[in-house]
Amino acid sequence: MSIIRVGIIGQGRSGRDIHGAYLATAPDRFAVVAAVDPLPERRARAEAEYGCATFATHQEMLAACELDLVVNATPSRLHAPITLECLEAGFHTLCEKPLAQRAADVDRLIAASQASGRLLAIFQQSRYSPVFLRIQEVIASGVLGEVVQANIAYDGFQRRYDWQTLTSEMGGNLLNTGPHPLDQALQLFDPEAEPQVFAVMRHVLSKGDADDHTMLVLHGPGRPTIRLQITNCRRLDGPTYEVYGTQGGLRASMSSAEWEWFDPEAAPKVELVREPLCKPDGTPSYCADPLEWNRETWQAPEGFDTFHAMVDAYYTMLHRTLTEGCPLEITPLQVRRQIAVIEEAQRQNPQIHPNA
Repeated sequence: MSIIRVGIIGQGRSGRDIHGAYLATAPDRFAVVAAVDPLPERRARAEAEYGCATFATHQEMLAACELDLVVNATPSRLHAPITLECLEAGFHTLCEKPLAQRAADVDRLIAASQASGRLLAIFQQSRYSPVFLRIQEVIASGVLGEVVQANIAYDGFQRRYDWQTLTSEMGGNLLNTGPHPLDQALQLFDPEAEPQVFAVMRHVLSKGDADDHTMLVLHGPGRPTIRLQITNCRRLDGPTYEVYGTQGGLRASMSSAEWEWFDPEAAPKVELVREPLCKPDGTPSYCADPLEWNRETWQAPEGFDTFHAMVDAYYTMLHRTLTEGCPLEITPLQVRRQIAVIEEAQRQNPQIHPNA
């Protein structure tokens, strides 16, 4: 199996704790041969952990190293400009989320990828969340009927105080956490259609000025309504999913799911009754619908590492793309649609984004 030579730009929480940590577990497919960080202590740690060359700037690494893939794990505001440099320098590039703040920036990156013949990939690993894959399977099976609405809540309670709470750093819930559930929401809405967007963004708890309580509604003719909520103000529950269908419904957490549905062929027929409904004794009645419900559940195995599974699935896909020419399953155009939704949400909330 071909070994992909990787250079990682950034050795912070993403560059080291996600990308570096995973790549070190897959030596049959990947080798970290270079790492970049402006902090000397992080460079020393990368040398010890990967046995690789290190550089203070990405320009030094791009000029010195033969690489099959560059991972851009820099702070968010540097994603688009550094990814553009890497593509123009002739390197396949995997960029962390968010890819950009404006759809026009994504267009420039796509153009650079096409001009250089280099791959532009975006690290949207939550497309491979085991529970999301199961939700998609249940919907595709048709047992829930037509999906009318889906709710995704990426919630918790946190008084956050790092750089990712600052609009100047492209922080906030929608740009920081949002790309993961928004990618899923757009898949449930329609993998290709452009949604209409309604957005409410507030800054209520974090120490910065960016949004930390955000709600989006994606809607459009003939499509399900998707409600996406990302808040730092929900104490009792974590990420959850709900799906409403014409034949049943589903609810899920990150590690379990349950869904119930009825068989429309076996269900009693229902006719419209215009006269007042009555019980056999003549007293007023309410509609009765004696459906027979089927139920199934799914549970992640005990001790299952969901995050590692998502990262592994993403990098396995990317390895096939780089070595076998298989198409990317998460494309720049799909991510462009996501950034366009974020851009519209920011436009609707000038109290958070006055220059949007």
